[in-house]
Amino acid sequence: MSNIEQYKIAVEPFYAPQDNEVEWYTAAYSKRLPVMVKGPTGCGKSRFIEYMAWKLKKPLITVACNEDMTASDLTGRYLLDANGTRWVDGPLTIAARLGAICYLDEIVEARQDTTVVIHPLTDHRRALPLDKKGEVVDAHPDFQLVISYNPGYQSLMKDLKQSTKQRFVGMDFDYASAELEATILVKETGISEEIAKKLVSVGQAARNLKGHGLDEGISTRLMVYAASLIDSGLSATDACRLAMVRPITDDADIRSTLDHAIDAVFAE
Repeated sequence: MSNIEQYKIAVEPFYAPQDNEVEWYTAAYSKRLPVMVKGPTGCGKSRFIEYMAWKLKKPLITVACNEDMTASDLTGRYLLDANGTRWVDGPLTIAARLGAICYLDEIVEARQDTTVVIHPLTDHRRALPLDKKGEVVDAHPDFQLVISYNPGYQSLMKDLKQSTKQRFVGMDFDYASAELEATILVKETGISEEIAKKLVSVGQAARNLKGHGLDEGISTRLMVYAASLIDSGLSATDACRLAMVRPITDDADIRSTLDHAIDAVFAE
């Protein structure tokens, strides 16, 4: 049995609420309702879940989903060792046994035949069948399942089935307001408010290009990266190019447009 303490968050993660999401999540957790958080890449979904786990003083087990993930990766499997075979619980099973919050990040990246295993945990049964082991794990009273995904990347091949979606309460996230985003950058990296506002200005210029050459705008996370590079001594224009432009596009025209925007903002 794993030690529950290793999954608890000791230090408060910085999170700046945008709406009533803290109240909403607290209400959902009080009834142990499964929660689905949706929003663009890097807007603070994962940080919010970390913050809520800390606030509620509950352990958190996070799984970064991917297309190669199997049901056994979530639930567990038998492994060979010197004494023969032994069963090793997967992260979902550990969370169910210990009463942790299990956070499946970017759930749509996982195969649909894998995500089906979460269904019995998200209804009145609150149980996890381990078919290979011949065991049914009844979820601990404190267990909660949370999933996240980016609706902007939905497709017929990468979307949740309605039979899965309708097992969750949903919370929409988006990028913070310009003022709040600047506050986040100052708090996270220690840069000046003036520089933070300029970084946000660049980020918003890029977001205006979404659907006009960009699949996704510049995330708050990338702004934090740029602010960190500036704090390390790199020039603001170089930091913006490295952290806020080069990662999001290879299109020469879009890069040129954003580079000009950076030069204009930091020439002021």
